[in-house]
Amino acid sequence: MWEDRTRVVLAPIAAPSILGLFGFAGATMMVGAWQAEWYGNALTPLILWPFALVFGGIAQLVATVWSYRARDGIATAMHGMWGSFWVAFGLLFMLISIGVYPVALAPVAGTVNQGFGFWWVGLAVITALGAIAALGQNLAITALLATLAAGAGFTAAGWFAPSDWSLNVGGWLFVASAIIALYTAAAMMFEGSFGRTILPLGKTRARTDVPGRKAARPLEYAQGQPGVRSGQ
Repeated sequence: MWEDRTRVVLAPIAAPSILGLFGFAGATMMVGAWQAEWYGNALTPLILWPFALVFGGIAQLVATVWSYRARDGIATAMHGMWGSFWVAFGLLFMLISIGVYPVALAPVAGTVNQGFGFWWVGLAVITALGAIAALGQNLAITALLATLAAGAGFTAAGWFAPSDWSLNVGGWLFVASAIIALYTAAAMMFEGSFGRTILPLGKTRARTDVPGRKAARPLEYAQGQPGVRSGQ
């Protein structure tokens, strides 16, 4: 019973995945919608890369560092991997936009680009492993990573085939994963703000994941932790 209800807070910090998931959601939704051909053209990545680099890449790498402190192995691996991907994505199209990278080698939908396809193979495999590991935490993260892994798989196939429909399906799945990421990040933020569960995450090892029920309180002095301020 005590393992389910007790937390020992050594260095109180906010949930790093709030930042990481919001950053991921913003970048993934924009690029996924473009990949699904909901807007834009072949030149659109030249406009998206600064946002993907900073919002999806740097923000997630910052969350990665703090995930180490939070002792969350899944968040560390997933934010670190996808943050690094978005940095690489941004750098690739930055080099193309300034004319340093050969345009003939740039990834263009509808053409074969096996090198770029392998980017997505690694993402799909590692993200799928993260989805399995997340079953021990909560179902929201599991759904997010499973959808994301499937999207990366379809995208990889689209660059190897090539296949427009496979890239489109990958884009739809990326948008779906971004929506789940928004929900998950919002649930974590609301729980930290209100001190109780507002949006359930399907936690597999907690009895507090019910709307209206207070979150588990950490072990602390009766009057709080001296010298520690919560919030801003």
